[in-house]
Amino acid sequence: MAESITLQIQRYRPEEEEEPVWQSFEVPRHDEWMVLDGLNYIKDNLDGSLSYRWACRMGVCGSCGMLVNGEPVLTCATYLSELGGGRGPVRIEPLTGFPVIRDLVGDIGDFITKLQRIKPWIIRQEDKPLSQGEYLQTPEELALYQQYSMCINCMLCYSACPIYALEPDFIGPAVIALAQRYNLDPRDEGSEERGDVLSQHAGIWACTFVGECSAVCPKHVDPAGAIQRYKVTATAEWFKSVLLPWGKR
Repeated sequence: MAESITLQIQRYRPEEEEEPVWQSFEVPRHDEWMVLDGLNYIKDNLDGSLSYRWACRMGVCGSCGMLVNGEPVLTCATYLSELGGGRGPVRIEPLTGFPVIRDLVGDIGDFITKLQRIKPWIIRQEDKPLSQGEYLQTPEELALYQQYSMCINCMLCYSACPIYALEPDFIGPAVIALAQRYNLDPRDEGSEERGDVLSQHAGIWACTFVGECSAVCPKHVDPAGAIQRYKVTATAEWFKSVLLPWGKR
């Protein structure tokens, strides 16, 4: 028999309780098991009603983000054996900042709405004819935005961000990083449209540069760096519009 580890899971079943409650489960402790393996064991063997999101189990889809012992992590990339001295208890909660639908499942509609506002796709004022071939890039041009393209929409940065918790209108770190992914892409011509959203108070200026978003990012996207980089750009554009109003855009 394998040793066991205790998982304390925050449950919320709206048909049964008005407020979240805690429930403990004993699961086998295997050195190679991730937190997600423990949740899947509960789902398959102990309580089939447990609700949570997951898909790829490879740290790519971003859907299994949760709070584990108070820290936003991908549960498919967090070893159970490294938590609570390998014996627990391990506390698992839904990501903070999002309304809980059921158990560990949060409503991410606010994030999706804000993501759409910055138009996360390549915008061209005029496309060249297909007969002229694809838009080529050099490795140096790719390097300008590649880091920001690694975002997997896991929303760990939103859960870690104290500003998002206090100001729900804040567009958020991942959205700004993804906007920069396209703003810095030489093929894109939509930075002005995104700037109308990013330069508002609820955009980049709401950020106070705590930096927790970058600290928890599993893909090292560095959304805090993206925000500060765009602040410099926005400030330069403002001075340009004041000093050279005839040359603005």
